[in-house]
Amino acid sequence: MKHTVMRDGVAAGALGATAVAIWFLAIDTLYAQPLATPAALGRGLLRLFGPPGNDGMMTFVVGYTVFHYFAFILVGILLSVIVYWAQRQPTVLAGAMMLFVAFEIGFYALSAALQQSPLLGTLGWVQVASGNLVAAVVMGGYMWRAHPELKDEFSYALGGRE
Repeated sequence: MKHTVMRDGVAAGALGATAVAIWFLAIDTLYAQPLATPAALGRGLLRLFGPPGNDGMMTFVVGYTVFHYFAFILVGILLSVIVYWAQRQPTVLAGAMMLFVAFEIGFYALSAALQQSPLLGTLGWVQVASGNLVAAVVMGGYMWRAHPELKDEFSYALGGRE
């Protein structure tokens, strides 16, 4: 199978989005409220674009799902660009790793801050943050398998050689 930046980015993003969707469904089902998380996130997302209406739960779920996949595919493409760039300049992986850690810490802080947001309603920040971690593992795992040379590039980048 031929790998390209776009193909790998879309595949990684779709896999990450699907992993998070399954994670949310599993957690919500465990609490006997299937689709509660995407409905809450969709409600908050749609409120950004105007006053809340009498939209049904499925409107929120579908709206959020479309946004969710679009956002993850964009992140997947960014990840793919970094992986392909690292083939020419492995040290970019060290910078990308630091950026990833900073982004994750910021994401967890934002998730915790929005836990009781009037915009989103009660939303378990741990569910959202752990879903983000699941996506990172799935997307990274895809890239790791699709690009076995990443092991050597990471070794080079983190080894401080240059």
